[in-house]
Amino acid sequence: MKRYIAVAGTIGAGKTSLVAWLVKRYGLTAFYEPNEANPYLADFYRDMKRWAFHSQAFFLAHKLELHQELERCPSPAVIDRTIYEDAEIFAHSLHAQGNIDLRDWEVYQRLYRGILRALRPPDVLIALTCSLPATKKRIARRGREMEKEIPTAYLRGLHKLYERWFDTYDLSPIVRIDTTKLDYVEDLVDLIDLTQTLDRALL
Repeated sequence: MKRYIAVAGTIGAGKTSLVAWLVKRYGLTAFYEPNEANPYLADFYRDMKRWAFHSQAFFLAHKLELHQELERCPSPAVIDRTIYEDAEIFAHSLHAQGNIDLRDWEVYQRLYRGILRALRPPDVLIALTCSLPATKKRIARRGREMEKEIPTAYLRGLHKLYERWFDTYDLSPIVRIDTTKLDYVEDLVDLIDLTQTLDRALL
C-alpha cells in the first residue's frame, strides 16, 4: 500500500467524498482541510482584494502543519487538497487577477519555495476534474453560505489552472479521474471501474 496519497481537484470536484471512500476501502488515515477554521475566509469571499494575501498565508501555514503531521503518521495516509494547490492554483489565480500585489506575491513565493524544499511529495496524486456546470451544481447543493458568492469567472479560472497544473505535474505518479458523471455511490459499474483504477495505482 502506498503510504502517502494526495487527492487534488477544484472546488466541488468530489475530493472529500473520494477521501472518505479511500479511508473505507483501504483503511487510510485522513487529513482534511478545515475550511471553517480559516478566520479570513468569509471576509475573503466578500472582498477578495483586501483579504486574499491574508487568507492564502493562513492556508499555506495550516497546510504545512498538516503535511508535517501526515509525514509523522505511522500508517498509510491520504490528504484532502495539497499544499501545491494553495500556491499553484489559488494564490496564483489571485495574483493574476490583481488581488495579491507583487510585493506580497514575492513574499508568498519565497515562503512556498522554502516549504517545498522541506516537504516530501506524495507517493501518488489522485487528480479529480469535473465540468464547470457540475461544479456549480455541487456548490449549490451543499449550501455553504460563504461559497454562494463565488463568481463564475473565478471558478472558470480555477478549472484552467488545475488543467495546466495536472498536465505539468511531475513530482510523483498521477491518476486523473473525471468526476462529472461519476457516481460510485449509486452506480455499481462506476464503483467497479473506480476500484480497479485505484487498486492498480495504490496497491
